[in-house]
Amino acid sequence: MSPSVRRFARREWGPLLATLRREAAARRWRAVPLTLTAVCLTAFLHFAQNQERGYGPVRAIGAVRAEDPLWLALLRTPLSLFVPALDLPVWGALAQVLLVFGVAELCLGRWRTLGIAYLATLCGTLYARVGIALGPGTPFGLPASDAQVVDTGPSAAVVGLAVYVCWRQRAYWTGAAVVVAMVVEVVVKPNLAGKEHLAAIVGVLALMAFRAWRERGQGVPDPRPGTRSWKPPIRS
Repeated sequence: MSPSVRRFARREWGPLLATLRREAAARRWRAVPLTLTAVCLTAFLHFAQNQERGYGPVRAIGAVRAEDPLWLALLRTPLSLFVPALDLPVWGALAQVLLVFGVAELCLGRWRTLGIAYLATLCGTLYARVGIALGPGTPFGLPASDAQVVDTGPSAAVVGLAVYVCWRQRAYWTGAAVVVAMVVEVVVKPNLAGKEHLAAIVGVLALMAFRAWRERGQGVPDPRPGTRSWKPPIRS
């Protein structure tokens, strides 16, 4: 590996790896209770919805469609985050949750991770309604048939968390790569899921812009490498 590549890797992922090592060494498995709960809940809901008696109840409490009344969709949205899609391998969803939620929980903390995950999921859910209202004749529109597509799974939350963590840990090129990958996904396969991923990114970018504006206004310094992103450096 050339020196320039090593310098890039150290600059891009050094702060992130330092935070992960410190938090994991300090609390071990106790550092990621949200992640472990999310993985277990996703696995349980996948098992339940594949049973004859479990399919109906899981759909009733965790299946979100754009054709549903808004109040019902909002009520189901929190659990829909953990209901994996039936037509995709569940191991992919579990691996995404374990990796991205785990990294986010170590870097951001439990409640910030959960809040950003739900923000990203909610942006995707609300976009589906807007896209259908716009119609297929516009760049951001969707066909009316997508109103019946079940919007489930953690993918929007995973994408949103990945972008936010990269920003807070200064892994800007990695965050940009995630965004570009989602754009390419929509170009290659312009379906509801891909466009919801972009809506999740837009929501998280808006949050990032607000946080940056607020921190500049309050004079909060940028986090030093190896520190949690919202905690100021300790001064003796």
